Amino acid sequence: MRKALVPVLVLLAAGCSGRSDHDGGRDRGGGGGSAENSASADAASAPAGIAPTAAPGVAFNYKYAFRLPAERISAVQEEHAQACEKLGLARCRITGMYYHLTGDHDVEARLDFKLDPAIARAFGKEGIAAVAHADGRLVTSEISGTDAGAVIERVNRSQADQAEALRKIEAQLARPGLPGRERAELQNQAQQIREAMAAGKAEKSEKQESLARTPMTFAYESGDMAPGVRRSLSDGFANLVGALEWMLLALITVLPWLVVAGVAWLGWRRFGRRRPTADAAAA
Repeated sequence: MRKALVPVLVLLAAGCSGRSDHDGGRDRGGGGGSAENSASADAASAPAGIAPTAAPGVAFNYKYAFRLPAERISAVQEEHAQACEKLGLARCRITGMYYHLTGDHDVEARLDFKLDPAIARAFGKEGIAAVAHADGRLVTSEISGTDAGAVIERVNRSQADQAEALRKIEAQLARPGLPGRERAELQNQAQQIREAMAAGKAEKSEKQESLARTPMTFAYESGDMAPGVRRSLSDGFANLVGALEWMLLALITVLPWLVVAGVAWLGWRRFGRRRPTADAAAA
């Protein structure tokens, strides 16, 4: 009897072990599914972005629009400003700020930054996370780019050609016995080249600055409408009111002339037609 029980106990132990492994694998699989769902949610809420290293020579401009409760906009705006200040002036600068109470409860606000391009994308993500923590959400994400590197290369080539042309003109001006008319013409050409070189230098500096500093804008708005919709409705109403005012002004301007014309027409109907009838009766 004891020998018969041994195989049975072995089989029961193997069955329990297999069931435990199966349950553990199912738990691990369920955990992986949860992680995948969380990653998918994060990816869905993350803004579209491009790392600066993926597009060297491109100057980016980031614009984010948020919608959140009106009573929390001021705190979130202050949190974003403090995050920039903690990075230091070398990496982040606040270049503009706006806060406006519209109506009794609605708020419109904005923060403008200039950022180190290497941290711009991460700063935007952190800003979105702060809004989400305040029960808000991202409603607009726009990233535009300008190929500043190509412009800088074009200016460099152009300045090299201009410098060579200027060198040749200065060599001609150094010749003795140059006629006055030709000298004046060469001096005029040299001045034009110098002005073109100065303009190219300014353009190059501007593009280099755009590569060194990335603009970013955070726009905040409360209410149920997406940012910009309420403004569009307000602008449309303002245009309608303006059109009605213009029509009223035109009516006030023309009305006296219409009254004079009406009185003249009534007078002609009353007296102008009676006179020919009286003349006919007299005849």
